[in-house]
Amino acid sequence: MKPLFFSILSFCLCSYAKVSPPLSNSQPNIIFVMTDDQGMGDFSCMGNQVVKTPNIDAFYKKSTRFTEYHVSPTCAPTRAALMSGGHEFRAGVTHTILERERMALDIFTMPQALKSVGYKTGIFGKWHLGDSDEYLPTHRGFDEVLIHGAGGIGQIGLGDFPPNKENIYFDNVLLHNNTIVKTKGFCTDVFFDAALAWTKQKIESKERYFTYISLNAPHAPLVAPEAYKKRFLDLGYDEGTAGRYGMIENIDDNFGRLIKKLQEWNALDNTLVIFTTDNGATHLGGTLNGKKVKHFNANLKGGKNSSYEGGNHVPFFWYWKNVLAEGRDINELTAHIDIYKTFVDLVGAKLPKKMQKLEGRSLLPLLENKSNLAWDDRMLFVHCGRWPSGKINEAKFDNFAVRTQQWRWVNTDQLYDVSIDPGEKNNVIAEHQDVVDQLKKPYDNWWSNSIPLMVNENRKKIKKQPLHTKYYEQLKAKGIPSWSPKPIK
Repeated sequence: MKPLFFSILSFCLCSYAKVSPPLSNSQPNIIFVMTDDQGMGDFSCMGNQVVKTPNIDAFYKKSTRFTEYHVSPTCAPTRAALMSGGHEFRAGVTHTILERERMALDIFTMPQALKSVGYKTGIFGKWHLGDSDEYLPTHRGFDEVLIHGAGGIGQIGLGDFPPNKENIYFDNVLLHNNTIVKTKGFCTDVFFDAALAWTKQKIESKERYFTYISLNAPHAPLVAPEAYKKRFLDLGYDEGTAGRYGMIENIDDNFGRLIKKLQEWNALDNTLVIFTTDNGATHLGGTLNGKKVKHFNANLKGGKNSSYEGGNHVPFFWYWKNVLAEGRDINELTAHIDIYKTFVDLVGAKLPKKMQKLEGRSLLPLLENKSNLAWDDRMLFVHCGRWPSGKINEAKFDNFAVRTQQWRWVNTDQLYDVSIDPGEKNNVIAEHQDVVDQLKKPYDNWWSNSIPLMVNENRKKIKKQPLHTKYYEQLKAKGIPSWSPKPIK
């Protein structure tokens, strides 16, 4: 029996047999939307009875959906895996702070690969892979950049721009390419506005593009425009729940606006649109009319920064009009480390001879729905990282998991048959020690081979945040100009 959030089969029965044309070197435009800290249960199409996400629901119905897609348990690690094509530890990222979120400088990034065949690349929102100049996306393969600093807007102590301590998520100071600017409006609206404006320019100039809309919402602090909070407050929910669900409904409205504009611009025929999230949910509980309640989590165990399914099992919806099958579920085990290799094959990227190993698999055979497809089982290694500096060896068996198509081995003493127990309710390790024996040696090898690539472990905490320095230098030299994207029609 599939879990609740994959039980809606009526949409896939009519189209499961459709075979896509060969996708290799097809070179579509790519729009990749990834939200922050939004879990599997934060969508009405996945069974949430409180939050309403009609636009994402409609996208879900016509998409090819990867039902067994896994990322990392926290923010920067998932982004490092996406950009590097390998596990985040092997790109130097073992934390979300302490300079251990900096992606190693020898990584040949996924946008650099896309640029090798002429794609223009833009990022709008959250980077979180290093704030020093050499680590910023302007030096890692992006032509157009509009980002906040650190891991979230308002994280001043961790490196975001000082003015963002006030009016968090509204009228923020951001980095636009090489200039710090002052924007106006709610952050999610600003990021979508900028992404749409830049994408429209690429369409008009007939340039291939990769638009990476990497939102900071619904990451805490749980702040949303009052109009989006009102419905939840009227229902009796606490401020945090109202703010978080309000952010989610605002994301949904913006995503709907994105799809509508692509339709108006006749851009969907040659554009692949992908929607996903970076890790599991936060704020899994709140109050309703003063009484404690648990929020819907799609019946998964754990949330963000958890080694259970709820920490890194997330939605993954792909839509390419008249190319990919609509309403089709792909149930094979997949992960964020697969995206880089998939995009390389999709666009025919030209890779340098010397670069990091791409650890993922191309998803094109799954997307093409070939009848003779053989997708071998695999092991995905999950670790929450975040150990105290200098404590690598002690952390090996803390907050980790090994995932196969059938099994999830967690923290040495738990084993779940997720094929029949996706909620991880029944620990069957006593009956299946042989399975653990099969998983342990590969995990040992993976861990020992990863340690030499954890290049940020011995960094000393920096005294001056680089974006603070950049902000005050520009403020003194020429001030902080107001900026807004070109209005679109």
